[in-house]
Amino acid sequence: MQILLAVVSSGYGVGAALGWGSEELAEIMGDFGLSAAGLLAAVSCFTYARAIDSRERPAWLLFAFSSLMGCCGNAVWGWYEVILGEAVPKPSLADFAFLCFAPPAIVGLLVLAKRPVTRAGWVCLGLDSWLIGGSLLTLSWSLALAHAARTAQSGAPGSVPRAALSLAYPLLDIALVSMVLVLHFRRSETNRSAVNTAIAALALTVLSDALFTSPLLSAEYQSGQLLDAGWFAGSLLLAYAPWGARRLHPGPDPAAHGHARAERPHSRPITGSLPALTPYLAAAVCTLGILYNVVDGRKVDRVVVFTGCTVVLALVIRQGIMLLDNIALTQELAQKENHFRSLVQGSSDVIMIAAPTGTLRYVSPAAAGVYGREAEELVGTELATLIHPEDLGRVVHEVRRFLAAPPAEEPTTRIECRFRSGDGEWLNVESTVNRHQGGLILNSRDVTERVRLQAQLQHSAEHDPLTDLPNRALFTRRVRQALTGRRAGDHSTAVLFIDLDGFKAVNDTIGHQAGDELLIEAARRLQDSVRAGDTAARLGGDEFAALILGDGSRDRTAREYQVHEIADRLRTTLAQPYRIAGSEVRVAASIGVAFADPGITPSDLMRNADLAMYRAKAGGKDRVEMYAPQMQAEVVRKAELAGRLRTALHDGEFALLHQPVVSLATGEISAVVAQARWRSAQGILFTPAEFLRVAEHSGGGAGGTGAGGAGESGHSTVPDASRTAELGRWLLEEAVGQAAERHRAGHDVPVAVRMTAQRLLDRSMPLGSVESLLTRNGLPSGGLVLELAVSDPRVPFDDLERRLAALHRLGVLIALDGFGSGYAAISALRRLPVDMLKLDRGLVEGVVESPRLHKITAGLLRIANDLGMQSVAEGVDLPEQVMALRAMGCTHGQGMAFSGPLDEYRLRRALVRGTFPVPGGAAQPALAGGSQGGSMAIRRGSHNETPVPPA
Repeated sequence: MQILLAVVSSGYGVGAALGWGSEELAEIMGDFGLSAAGLLAAVSCFTYARAIDSRERPAWLLFAFSSLMGCCGNAVWGWYEVILGEAVPKPSLADFAFLCFAPPAIVGLLVLAKRPVTRAGWVCLGLDSWLIGGSLLTLSWSLALAHAARTAQSGAPGSVPRAALSLAYPLLDIALVSMVLVLHFRRSETNRSAVNTAIAALALTVLSDALFTSPLLSAEYQSGQLLDAGWFAGSLLLAYAPWGARRLHPGPDPAAHGHARAERPHSRPITGSLPALTPYLAAAVCTLGILYNVVDGRKVDRVVVFTGCTVVLALVIRQGIMLLDNIALTQELAQKENHFRSLVQGSSDVIMIAAPTGTLRYVSPAAAGVYGREAEELVGTELATLIHPEDLGRVVHEVRRFLAAPPAEEPTTRIECRFRSGDGEWLNVESTVNRHQGGLILNSRDVTERVRLQAQLQHSAEHDPLTDLPNRALFTRRVRQALTGRRAGDHSTAVLFIDLDGFKAVNDTIGHQAGDELLIEAARRLQDSVRAGDTAARLGGDEFAALILGDGSRDRTAREYQVHEIADRLRTTLAQPYRIAGSEVRVAASIGVAFADPGITPSDLMRNADLAMYRAKAGGKDRVEMYAPQMQAEVVRKAELAGRLRTALHDGEFALLHQPVVSLATGEISAVVAQARWRSAQGILFTPAEFLRVAEHSGGGAGGTGAGGAGESGHSTVPDASRTAELGRWLLEEAVGQAAERHRAGHDVPVAVRMTAQRLLDRSMPLGSVESLLTRNGLPSGGLVLELAVSDPRVPFDDLERRLAALHRLGVLIALDGFGSGYAAISALRRLPVDMLKLDRGLVEGVVESPRLHKITAGLLRIANDLGMQSVAEGVDLPEQVMALRAMGCTHGQGMAFSGPLDEYRLRRALVRGTFPVPGGAAQPALAGGSQGGSMAIRRGSHNETPVPPA
């Protein structure tokens, strides 16, 4: 649009300069061309006024009316010159239309002007307008208007209307110019581009009018001359004003507007002072008008004198108003200065002003309380000499960056550094920095206590509260740092995981307080044993760790040997006696070592060390174990197996097998032992020992902590209680149900089910559940044998005795499992209602080869026979074992010498057959006193301790 505007205006100017080629075309373009341009401006301003809804709308409507008057005036002028071919009479309708051009434009400019907020402001606006208008009137009257006035006074016919018309044009133009100048200095901030363009259009029109009314051109003017190009361009510029500005600024951008406003006042100081100089410039113009008359030797006109006096009077009044305004502003400024001085001097923050060279020019009195130095002492000091040398480079870099940034984008910045106090100590100071005449304003406060508190909180968050060693979070970060950065290629870095063996016993025996003291001493030994660059940490409970940084060695074997020596030295150090609570305490240490292999992550490295430590504990404790890849593979395999085991019961993958218990005297089947088997998805049939071991490895650790955090993870895993309980419940229900079916089929053989004492007393197993199970399935008395395993010293024998007595009254037989091992065999025999003893497998395996085991087994069997109990040997796999046990008086056997575990079909076939061949044939037992029958009959009577007859 700007290019098009320039091209059209330039084309009109060139045509007017060349005379348009003919006098007729020149008149058409000079009259109707200007009329068309005025009509375009009127339509444009009117359309824009309809499109907006703001306080500017009346101004653009007035501009539209003003342009329409100019259009009508040129149209009337063209009617006379082009259509009628006559000279335009004076006065005419064209003059009336042209005279109506200025007043609407003047009012429109007043609408666009910034409105004063006080009465004095309105008075100053009027005075400024008169100062400009009066000065221009004085100058115009001296140059041209006085001649027109004298012509009117000559009394010639028609001279008065022509003189009045000659005076009206310049007077209106002077008023319009006054408004243009006033608006230029008082224009509103809204839509500045459109307003400026409109002012330029009106100024161009006024300039053309001034040239037209001047004596030099008015006598020789003809339509189509170069002067018309000024009116034409003014009309086009007014038509372009609203739309061109709207296109260039499609929407308000407060950020950009604020940015431009922030940069504008400081870049053009002369332009900013022009409004203040305007009254003096107007007075100077008025003085020039008077001097022109005096120097020319003319008599000073009364109009000039009157106008000059009013201009001077307006200037005096304006200056008086400005003086009063300045006095009020000075008082207000003094009050604000006192207010801000009080704020600065009373502020607890230190406010300093530094020159561009870094020298302190002002320091508030708060410096004495904050820095311990008087403000006068700091003034004139170089700021760099007060900042800690380690912080100076960072502070200088931040200040330079801040000063180079645009003020509108970054008005302030914040700097934290150490500042020298009066007593020579370094204070942590936080400063808010602002720009000030090329220098800086610093608002500083002492944050030393906050920094100390943050450091303390950071230390507490990263260190163990009991031992003050790094905790797991900080240790993990140190490991990550060791595996990245400049050490990323050093694969000789190692991580040690350390667990104290026997620590739980310390907690249980001498208390948690003693356990805390032991942990503190162990942490001190560990910290003293590692190098300065290495890290010792407590991960929790009695678990510790150490990070041994690499030395860049490429010999993996030598490095492993070196780290193994370090770990073994740590193990020996931690195993030294501890003096706790006046007594000597000993614990051992299991240590796992893992190296930073290429591409390993911190979590994987720590996991590998943890696995190696588990292997050290599983291998006998008090030892060092190096990580090997197969450890992880084994863990993955066990985890997969454990996960499958969780759903095995629900998926029906467990099967129940039975192994016959055979009379060693006759070979008759006297009972069957129920055994669970798990067939995995891979088709592997796991024995109870195998899948329970998987359950143990997948279970959680047990341990407790004391008040100070002492505890022992122990890594002694236990079977998942819920999973083991569910499996035991399934085994008992299936065994009783199948035994009842066999009883109904005529096979009256009891079934034996192994159960731990803890399980029998477990609250998750409701009281009476065994009894209700027997009743529900209709299993007769003597049909169930509970093989009781008593291996935990914490089992309450009183509760166990009452529970077994209740079951025994229902005809449930009680077998003491694992007889010959464990601590509780004698106590169980003395207090529990036991019907039979089941020898431990370990005794049966070596009964033939070991004379010592032979004597032990013979003694245990003699006890069983003297107490009148049946005896069952488990794991009888060889004929030699059968003959030896039978010779020692064992009544029954279970093992591969007779039969392995059988499914239900094979078991019933064996029960139909009834007997198994006994190696060596039937024989009499070597010891008397026990029942030699083939069945396990219930023995009634007292279950108190039976006296042993003399040998």
